[in-house]
Amino acid sequence: MDLDSSTPTLKRLIVTADDFGAAPEVNDAVEQAHRDGILTAASLMVTGDAAEDAVIRARAMPTLGVGLHVVLVEGRPVLPPEQIPHLVDASGQFRTDMVRTAITIFTKPAARAQLRAEVETQFARFAATGLALDHVNAHKHFHLHPTIASTILAVGRRYGMKAIRAPIEPGDVLNRIEPGWGGIDIARPWAALVRRRMRRAGLLVPDQVFGLAWSGALDTKRLRGLTEHLPDGLTEIYTHPATAPYPGSAPGYAYAEELAALTDRLARDRLRRDGVALGRFADFA
Repeated sequence: MDLDSSTPTLKRLIVTADDFGAAPEVNDAVEQAHRDGILTAASLMVTGDAAEDAVIRARAMPTLGVGLHVVLVEGRPVLPPEQIPHLVDASGQFRTDMVRTAITIFTKPAARAQLRAEVETQFARFAATGLALDHVNAHKHFHLHPTIASTILAVGRRYGMKAIRAPIEPGDVLNRIEPGWGGIDIARPWAALVRRRMRRAGLLVPDQVFGLAWSGALDTKRLRGLTEHLPDGLTEIYTHPATAPYPGSAPGYAYAEELAALTDRLARDRLRRDGVALGRFADFA
């Protein structure tokens, strides 16, 4: 990246790709968006079908901040299914019903013990890659669950966790870009609680995050709008780029359009023109 993250500025920006390691199509997009665009970070799914390929690519891109994308829903666990029966379905995969899983974790001590074991194992697998842990977040933002947040905090600090996402998205900014998008986010109170708690623990947490309302639809026009209306402080924009749909990808997600947005020259030029400091979580910690 040639935008200077050390430049004194009121506006600092991290641009993240989630689901790194899910498939070769995602890994290809992450590499393109980092080498040729504004992507500065990627969140690794350590049990993704292409996780090994993602690690190899990451080692060749030392300026990419790689974090852990903790998966506890809609994915494959690290531990054998028989060791975490409260978290998986009959196929051995994590359950897709987040509400049911959330209630189970809250009400059953055995489920909480299985949760801690799985989270510990995912952190350990990331550590085994030898990559520096730039940040942590959770698939589907499941770390907004208080018990999951507590578990990630307790385990993550022992593995050097220094930064985490709290998805608080300013509706007024969205509304300036596309009138009518500044609605109520029902997860905001939980995200605000996570932000306060994690900051109290000494972790870096961005002031605002974009990508929630437009998840899977952060196209070039919208990304240009975000770069034009970027608030002061530390902002994270998280994305889901891929070169094409892949097995297990979300129906309706505009993966290729998000990749095009991340490599859009006008958005990049605007950040440079406005003196925005672009970097990884580690650059701002």
